[in-house]
Amino acid sequence: MTDPVGLGRGLTNYGDPDFALYLRRSFARSMGYSQDMLAKPVIGIADTRSGFNNCHRHFPELIDAVKRGVLAAGGLPMVFPTISLGEVFLTPTSLMFRNLMAMDTEEMIRAQPMDAVILVGGCDKTVPAQLMGAISANRPAIGLVAGPMLTSRWHGERLGACTDCRRFWAKYRAGEVTPSEIDEIEGNLATTAGTCAVMGTASTMASIAEALGMILPGSAAIPAVHADRLRAAEATGRAAMQLAASRLTPDKIVTQRSVENALRVLMAIGGSTNAVLHLTAIAGRAGVEIDLRHLNEISDTTPVIVDLKPTGPHYMEDLFAAGGIGAVLRELQPLLHLDCLTVAGETVGERLAGPAGPVDREVVRPLAEPLQPQGGLVALFGSLAPKGAIFK
Repeated sequence: MTDPVGLGRGLTNYGDPDFALYLRRSFARSMGYSQDMLAKPVIGIADTRSGFNNCHRHFPELIDAVKRGVLAAGGLPMVFPTISLGEVFLTPTSLMFRNLMAMDTEEMIRAQPMDAVILVGGCDKTVPAQLMGAISANRPAIGLVAGPMLTSRWHGERLGACTDCRRFWAKYRAGEVTPSEIDEIEGNLATTAGTCAVMGTASTMASIAEALGMILPGSAAIPAVHADRLRAAEATGRAAMQLAASRLTPDKIVTQRSVENALRVLMAIGGSTNAVLHLTAIAGRAGVEIDLRHLNEISDTTPVIVDLKPTGPHYMEDLFAAGGIGAVLRELQPLLHLDCLTVAGETVGERLAGPAGPVDREVVRPLAEPLQPQGGLVALFGSLAPKGAIFK
């Protein structure tokens, strides 16, 4: 006996399964779907846009591209909303809502009849929450990140949120920037859709999602407003259909070994301290524990090879042009577990066996010529933090 597909999944128990399907299809047809469409595999698309979330303002166009990919592969795309966490609009802190979003995501995946789910998100706490929820639901899942915003200019100087936000505010407080100048800067720090242009939490978590194998290869660093972001969205829709057919679930992708790969990438990119908190929660949903002393061992043996703000001069759009996370993985290849599966249906090793593109060595250094010989993060232990504290 085969498992039900599409709208036949997870029927409400009225004591008559045929009646339950008949009722569900009746209400689905009220939305204008033909019987042929309703017979197809259903791909859920978690939409996290909101008027309080600037990072996600391009999602209508992005989700249209996702739906195009699902339809082209023979599926029925069904968009559903979840909580949206716009970092700077939340009080008292966005972190307290991360687990709430993870619960929302998990329960909506479980409750609704979908054969696979596409998680469209980007802002700091969103990608961790979506991955946490998807792992717990353990239905075929693939992420699509928002992508970083493009940088702007002010008096010939390149600007990008949010490292430059703090730098210029400090200058303003010190009297080095006038009130009229800080007003001009305010209007030039964040000028496109997408997540912060630096290697902050959002870009770090996008990079980690690619290292874990939960988003398509090469998709972490594509700028939000680049045409390649739309092509990645369409490809994600197609990939979701392949995941539904193969029934490749997150528990086969997020493992002890793939988490170690993600930690290697975190160290190599000089990523956010917050990533340790989020990756611990993501791994925990998969039954994987991150030990901070083991994290130190990984840090000690993983050099920093990516030269991005806040630790360097470059931005995420430069990493995209330099080869993206794929270029980072190629340099780290001797340190990685190459047998880990990805949502593309291939292993990390199979991905890296493909042809390598050009790499800008000003942005992604060779492993033998790193920016720093050891990782960008370390766990400290002592009387103030006996269980450990993360230091960058």
